[in-house]
Amino acid sequence: MAHRTSRLAAAAASLLLAMAALSACAAETTGGADPTPTTQAETTDATPIPTVTASPTAAQVEIPDDCRAILNASVLAELADVPLNDPAFGPSGLQSDGSLICVWRDPAADTTGLITTVAYVSRGPALDLLNGLADDEDFTCYTPDGGTRCEKTWENETYPVTDGRTLFWRDGILIDTQFSNLAPAGYTSAIVSSIFG
Repeated sequence: MAHRTSRLAAAAASLLLAMAALSACAAETTGGADPTPTTQAETTDATPIPTVTASPTAAQVEIPDDCRAILNASVLAELADVPLNDPAFGPSGLQSDGSLICVWRDPAADTTGLITTVAYVSRGPALDLLNGLADDEDFTCYTPDGGTRCEKTWENETYPVTDGRTLFWRDGILIDTQFSNLAPAGYTSAIVSSIFG
């Protein structure tokens, strides 16, 4: 238990240093495939994202307004048979605050699907969220593609499938994906590449 606590403390300290470095450095533009096999997320007990800011960051990175356009051909092929933004799941698409909600799920499916929210989130609230997930919920966090990424998977409580959540923050934008039994390879990296180049 002491070893686990020290590992969590080290991870949290590393995350704090990474976030501080991000705020002091110019944005990097890297992309690529996801370094871990599970990349996405959707659960019913989701931690809400922090308060969204009113406008893009000083770097003027903008959130796209098209859920398909933020994905590459490979990821879209994996989602070819999955409905996008069915009204049964509530608000989706471009929102009045500038955020984008993408819901890939069939209303007839019991659990399979994923939901991604891309929103403007300033450094402070993003840091609080990511540190909380690392410290309190055992998320694994690291710093790829010029940003900070936290992720975790777990077994669904009702069905024999895997659920999970992946978050990526960079330059005032948070990509928050929750999934159940649907994790296309390279999903988060495709969105990162689309937004940041």
